[in-house]
Amino acid sequence: MDLDLLVVLVAALWGAATGALLPRAAYRFATPSGEAWRERCPQEHPVRGWLGRARCGQCAADELSSGSREAGEPSSGSREADEQSSGSRAAGEQSSGSRAADETPFGSRAASEQSSGSRAAGQAGYGPRAAPLALVTALVCAALAAATGTRPELAVWLLLAPPGVLLAVVDLRVRRLPDPLTLPLAGAAVALLGLAALLPEHAGEWTTALLGALALGAGYLVLFLINPAGMGFGDVKLALSAGAVLGWYGWPTLMLGTFAGFLLGAFYGGALLVARRAGRKTAIPFGPFLIAGAFLGVLAGAYAA
Repeated sequence: MDLDLLVVLVAALWGAATGALLPRAAYRFATPSGEAWRERCPQEHPVRGWLGRARCGQCAADELSSGSREAGEPSSGSREADEQSSGSRAAGEQSSGSRAADETPFGSRAASEQSSGSRAAGQAGYGPRAAPLALVTALVCAALAAATGTRPELAVWLLLAPPGVLLAVVDLRVRRLPDPLTLPLAGAAVALLGLAALLPEHAGEWTTALLGALALGAGYLVLFLINPAGMGFGDVKLALSAGAVLGWYGWPTLMLGTFAGFLLGAFYGGALLVARRAGRKTAIPFGPFLIAGAFLGVLAGAYAA
Protein backbone atom coordinates (compact mmCIF):
# COMPACT_ATOMS: atom_id res chain seq x y z
CA MET A 1 0.00 0.00 0.00
CA ASP A 2 1.21 3.49 -0.83
CA LEU A 3 2.64 5.26 2.24
CA ASP A 4 0.62 8.45 1.71
CA LEU A 5 -2.61 6.46 1.45
CA LEU A 6 -1.73 4.58 4.63
CA VAL A 7 -1.15 7.87 6.43
CA VAL A 8 -4.55 9.15 5.32
CA LEU A 9 -6.28 5.97 6.49
CA VAL A 10 -4.56 6.07 9.88
CA ALA A 11 -5.48 9.74 10.25
CA ALA A 12 -9.10 8.99 9.41
CA LEU A 13 -9.22 6.22 11.99
CA TRP A 14 -7.67 8.55 14.56
CA GLY A 15 -10.27 11.18 13.76
CA ALA A 16 -13.14 8.70 14.00
CA ALA A 17 -11.91 7.34 17.34
CA THR A 18 -11.32 10.74 18.92
CA GLY A 19 -14.47 12.28 17.45
CA ALA A 20 -16.58 9.52 19.00
CA LEU A 21 -15.30 10.61 22.42
CA LEU A 22 -16.45 14.23 22.06
CA PRO A 23 -20.26 14.11 22.71
CA ARG A 24 -20.08 14.08 26.51
CA ALA A 25 -17.63 16.99 26.60
CA ALA A 26 -19.81 18.90 24.11
CA TYR A 27 -22.82 18.43 26.36
CA ARG A 28 -21.00 19.45 29.53
CA PHE A 29 -19.36 22.52 28.01
CA ALA A 30 -22.50 23.68 26.17
CA THR A 31 -23.84 25.98 28.87
CA PRO A 32 -24.72 29.67 28.46
CA SER A 33 -22.09 32.21 29.39
CA GLY A 34 -21.75 32.67 33.13
CA GLU A 35 -23.16 29.26 34.05
CA ALA A 36 -21.17 26.34 35.44
CA TRP A 37 -20.38 23.33 33.28
CA ARG A 38 -23.06 20.68 33.32
CA GLU A 39 -22.66 17.95 35.89
CA ARG A 40 -26.03 16.22 35.46
CA CYS A 41 -28.14 14.86 32.63
CA PRO A 42 -31.58 16.40 31.90
CA GLN A 43 -33.10 13.95 34.42
CA GLU A 44 -30.65 15.13 37.12
CA HIS A 45 -28.53 11.97 37.14
CA PRO A 46 -24.80 12.66 37.64
CA VAL A 47 -22.63 12.77 34.49
CA ARG A 48 -19.21 11.29 35.16
CA GLY A 49 -16.14 12.04 33.12
CA TRP A 50 -15.66 14.21 30.04
CA LEU A 51 -15.01 11.74 27.24
CA GLY A 52 -17.43 9.28 25.69
CA ARG A 53 -20.98 9.10 24.42
CA ALA A 54 -23.59 11.47 25.81
CA ARG A 55 -25.86 8.79 27.20
CA CYS A 56 -27.16 8.12 30.70
CA GLY A 57 -27.28 4.49 31.74
CA GLN A 58 -29.57 5.26 34.68
CA CYS A 59 -32.04 7.06 32.39
CA ALA A 60 -32.00 4.09 30.02
CA ALA A 61 -32.68 1.65 32.87
CA ASP A 62 -35.54 3.78 34.20
CA GLU A 63 -37.10 4.17 30.74
CA LEU A 64 -36.73 0.46 29.98
CA SER A 65 -38.35 -0.53 33.27
CA SER A 66 -41.22 1.89 32.66
CA GLY A 67 -41.67 0.69 29.07
CA SER A 68 -41.78 -2.96 30.16
CA ARG A 69 -44.49 -2.27 32.72
CA GLU A 70 -46.56 -0.36 30.18
CA ALA A 71 -46.19 -3.19 27.65
CA GLY A 72 -47.51 -5.70 30.21
CA GLU A 73 -50.64 -3.77 31.16
CA PRO A 74 -52.73 -4.43 28.01
CA SER A 75 -52.33 -8.20 28.29
CA SER A 76 -53.63 -8.12 31.88
CA GLY A 77 -56.66 -6.06 30.83
CA SER A 78 -57.29 -8.40 27.91
CA ARG A 79 -57.39 -11.43 30.23
CA GLU A 80 -59.92 -9.75 32.53
CA ALA A 81 -62.15 -8.94 29.58
CA ASP A 82 -61.94 -12.52 28.31
CA GLU A 83 -62.89 -13.91 31.74
CA GLN A 84 -66.11 -11.85 31.70
CA SER A 85 -67.18 -13.30 28.32
CA SER A 86 -69.58 -16.31 28.16
CA GLY A 87 -69.50 -19.84 26.62
CA SER A 88 -68.05 -20.60 23.25
CA ARG A 89 -68.24 -16.93 22.23
CA ALA A 90 -65.66 -16.18 24.93
CA ALA A 91 -63.41 -18.86 23.51
CA GLY A 92 -63.78 -17.45 20.02
CA GLU A 93 -63.12 -13.92 21.15
CA GLN A 94 -60.12 -15.06 23.13
CA SER A 95 -58.68 -16.75 20.04
CA SER A 96 -59.40 -13.67 17.98
CA GLY A 97 -57.84 -11.47 20.65
CA SER A 98 -54.71 -13.62 20.60
CA ARG A 99 -54.40 -13.14 16.84
CA ALA A 100 -54.96 -9.42 17.23
CA ALA A 101 -52.24 -9.24 19.85
CA ASP A 102 -49.87 -10.97 17.43
CA GLU A 103 -50.78 -8.48 14.71
CA THR A 104 -50.05 -5.28 16.63
CA PRO A 105 -47.93 -2.66 14.83
CA PHE A 106 -44.89 -4.01 16.70
CA GLY A 107 -45.51 -7.61 15.63
CA SER A 108 -45.87 -9.44 18.94
CA ARG A 109 -45.82 -8.76 22.65
CA ALA A 110 -42.13 -9.60 22.82
CA ALA A 111 -41.40 -7.40 19.82
CA SER A 112 -43.45 -4.63 21.40
CA GLU A 113 -41.40 -4.79 24.58
CA GLN A 114 -38.19 -4.89 22.54
CA SER A 115 -39.28 -1.83 20.60
CA SER A 116 -40.14 -0.05 23.84
CA GLY A 117 -36.67 -0.86 25.11
CA SER A 118 -35.11 0.52 21.93
CA ARG A 119 -37.04 3.77 22.32
CA ALA A 120 -35.92 3.97 25.94
CA ALA A 121 -32.29 3.51 24.93
CA GLY A 122 -32.66 6.29 22.38
CA GLN A 123 -34.26 8.64 24.92
CA ALA A 124 -31.27 8.11 27.26
CA GLY A 125 -29.10 10.25 24.99
CA TYR A 126 -28.70 13.81 26.25
CA GLY A 127 -26.19 15.45 23.90
CA PRO A 128 -24.74 15.30 20.38
CA ARG A 129 -24.65 11.89 18.74
CA ALA A 130 -21.26 10.21 18.43
CA ALA A 131 -21.57 9.16 14.77
CA PRO A 132 -21.75 12.68 13.22
CA LEU A 133 -18.89 13.96 15.36
CA ALA A 134 -16.78 10.91 14.53
CA LEU A 135 -17.48 11.36 10.81
CA VAL A 136 -16.66 15.08 10.78
CA THR A 137 -13.45 14.61 12.77
CA ALA A 138 -12.40 11.70 10.55
CA LEU A 139 -12.92 13.77 7.40
CA VAL A 140 -10.99 16.70 8.85
CA CYS A 141 -8.05 14.51 9.88
CA ALA A 142 -8.01 12.66 6.56
CA ALA A 143 -7.95 15.95 4.61
CA LEU A 144 -5.10 17.27 6.77
CA ALA A 145 -3.14 14.06 6.23
CA ALA A 146 -3.71 14.16 2.47
CA ALA A 147 -2.43 17.75 2.32
CA THR A 148 0.50 17.39 4.73
CA GLY A 149 1.78 13.92 3.91
CA THR A 150 4.42 12.46 6.22
CA ARG A 151 5.85 15.78 7.42
CA PRO A 152 6.18 16.05 11.21
CA GLU A 153 3.65 18.88 11.57
CA LEU A 154 0.92 16.40 10.64
CA ALA A 155 1.06 15.03 14.19
CA VAL A 156 0.33 18.55 15.45
CA TRP A 157 -2.67 18.96 13.13
CA LEU A 158 -4.09 15.59 14.21
CA LEU A 159 -3.78 16.47 17.90
CA LEU A 160 -5.40 19.89 17.43
CA ALA A 161 -8.26 18.74 15.17
CA PRO A 162 -10.52 17.06 17.79
CA PRO A 163 -10.48 20.05 20.19
CA GLY A 164 -11.19 22.29 17.20
CA VAL A 165 -14.26 20.25 16.28
CA LEU A 166 -15.39 20.29 19.91
CA LEU A 167 -15.06 24.08 20.12
CA ALA A 168 -17.05 24.52 16.91
CA VAL A 169 -19.87 22.32 18.23
CA VAL A 170 -20.05 24.11 21.59
CA ASP A 171 -20.04 27.56 19.98
CA LEU A 172 -22.80 26.57 17.56
CA ARG A 173 -24.95 25.30 20.42
CA VAL A 174 -24.57 28.10 22.97
CA ARG A 175 -22.36 30.79 21.40
CA ARG A 176 -19.60 30.20 23.92
CA LEU A 177 -15.93 29.25 23.58
CA PRO A 178 -14.82 27.81 26.95
CA ASP A 179 -11.53 29.02 28.42
CA PRO A 180 -10.54 25.46 29.47
CA LEU A 181 -10.41 24.67 25.75
CA THR A 182 -9.25 27.86 24.01
CA LEU A 183 -6.32 28.79 26.26
CA PRO A 184 -4.71 25.31 26.49
CA LEU A 185 -5.26 24.88 22.76
CA ALA A 186 -3.26 28.05 22.03
CA GLY A 187 -0.44 26.95 24.30
CA ALA A 188 -0.43 23.45 22.84
CA ALA A 189 -0.35 24.77 19.26
CA VAL A 190 2.72 26.93 19.91
CA ALA A 191 4.52 24.26 21.96
CA LEU A 192 3.82 21.37 19.57
CA LEU A 193 4.86 23.38 16.54
CA GLY A 194 8.06 24.26 18.40
CA LEU A 195 8.76 20.54 18.75
CA ALA A 196 7.91 19.91 15.09
CA ALA A 197 10.40 22.60 14.09
CA LEU A 198 13.15 20.53 15.72
CA LEU A 199 12.44 17.53 13.49
CA PRO A 200 13.80 17.08 9.96
CA GLU A 201 11.67 17.61 6.85
CA HIS A 202 9.23 20.03 8.45
CA ALA A 203 7.81 22.61 6.07
CA GLY A 204 7.09 25.59 8.31
CA GLU A 205 8.68 28.13 10.61
CA TRP A 206 8.06 28.25 14.34
CA THR A 207 8.98 31.96 14.51
CA THR A 208 6.22 32.96 12.11
CA ALA A 209 3.83 30.63 13.95
CA LEU A 210 4.49 32.48 17.20
CA LEU A 211 4.28 35.90 15.54
CA GLY A 212 1.14 34.81 13.69
CA ALA A 213 -0.54 33.87 16.97
CA LEU A 214 0.29 37.26 18.46
CA ALA A 215 -0.72 39.17 15.32
CA LEU A 216 -4.07 37.46 14.80
CA GLY A 217 -4.87 37.58 18.50
CA ALA A 218 -4.12 41.32 18.53
CA GLY A 219 -6.25 41.88 15.43
CA TYR A 220 -9.23 40.13 16.95
CA LEU A 221 -8.71 42.02 20.20
CA VAL A 222 -9.01 45.29 18.30
CA LEU A 223 -12.24 44.08 16.68
CA PHE A 224 -13.56 43.06 20.09
CA LEU A 225 -12.77 46.48 21.57
CA ILE A 226 -14.42 48.25 18.64
CA ASN A 227 -17.58 46.12 18.64
CA PRO A 228 -17.93 43.83 21.68
CA ALA A 229 -21.45 42.82 20.58
CA GLY A 230 -20.16 41.47 17.28
CA MET A 231 -16.96 39.76 18.46
CA GLY A 232 -16.69 37.76 21.67
CA PHE A 233 -13.58 37.60 23.80
CA GLY A 234 -13.57 33.84 23.32
CA ASP A 235 -12.94 34.49 19.61
CA VAL A 236 -9.90 36.57 20.58
CA LYS A 237 -8.44 33.65 22.56
CA LEU A 238 -9.26 31.17 19.82
CA ALA A 239 -7.51 33.45 17.30
CA LEU A 240 -4.22 32.73 19.08
CA SER A 241 -4.44 29.07 18.04
CA ALA A 242 -5.59 29.92 14.53
CA GLY A 243 -2.77 32.42 14.11
CA ALA A 244 -0.19 29.86 15.22
CA VAL A 245 -1.26 27.10 12.83
CA LEU A 246 -1.70 29.52 9.92
CA GLY A 247 1.54 31.37 10.65
CA TRP A 248 3.45 28.09 10.52
CA TYR A 249 3.19 28.19 6.72
CA GLY A 250 3.88 31.91 6.44
CA TRP A 251 2.11 35.26 6.27
CA PRO A 252 0.25 34.61 2.98
CA THR A 253 -1.34 31.53 4.54
CA LEU A 254 -2.26 33.54 7.62
CA MET A 255 -4.01 36.16 5.51
CA LEU A 256 -5.75 33.51 3.40
CA GLY A 257 -7.09 31.61 6.41
CA THR A 258 -8.23 34.79 8.12
CA PHE A 259 -10.04 36.02 5.03
CA ALA A 260 -11.66 32.59 4.54
CA GLY A 261 -13.05 32.67 8.08
CA PHE A 262 -14.65 36.09 7.62
CA LEU A 263 -15.98 35.10 4.20
CA LEU A 264 -17.61 31.94 5.52
CA GLY A 265 -19.13 33.89 8.40
CA ALA A 266 -20.49 36.49 5.98
CA PHE A 267 -22.06 33.80 3.79
CA TYR A 268 -23.69 32.20 6.82
CA GLY A 269 -25.05 35.50 8.08
CA GLY A 270 -26.33 36.39 4.61
CA ALA A 271 -28.08 33.02 4.31
CA LEU A 272 -29.82 33.61 7.65
CA LEU A 273 -30.97 37.04 6.45
CA VAL A 274 -32.33 35.65 3.20
CA ALA A 275 -34.14 32.88 5.09
CA ARG A 276 -35.44 35.52 7.55
CA ARG A 277 -34.06 33.61 10.47
CA ALA A 278 -31.97 36.54 11.66
CA GLY A 279 -31.85 40.32 11.51
CA ARG A 280 -29.02 42.70 10.71
CA LYS A 281 -28.11 43.01 14.38
CA THR A 282 -28.40 39.30 15.21
CA ALA A 283 -25.17 37.93 16.66
CA ILE A 284 -23.90 34.66 15.21
CA PRO A 285 -21.29 32.25 16.61
CA PHE A 286 -18.07 33.13 14.82
CA GLY A 287 -15.85 30.44 16.33
CA PRO A 288 -16.84 27.71 13.82
CA PHE A 289 -15.98 30.00 10.89
CA LEU A 290 -12.69 31.04 12.45
CA ILE A 291 -11.84 27.35 12.82
CA ALA A 292 -13.04 26.51 9.30
CA GLY A 293 -10.98 29.36 7.86
CA ALA A 294 -7.89 28.13 9.71
CA PHE A 295 -8.55 24.60 8.45
CA LEU A 296 -8.79 25.76 4.83
CA GLY A 297 -5.70 27.93 5.22
CA VAL A 298 -3.66 25.04 6.64
CA LEU A 299 -4.78 22.81 3.78
CA ALA A 300 -3.69 25.41 1.23
CA GLY A 301 -0.41 26.06 3.02
CA ALA A 302 0.37 22.35 3.36
CA TYR A 303 -0.31 21.68 -0.33
CA ALA A 304 1.85 24.63 -1.36
CA ALA A 305 4.74 23.80 0.99
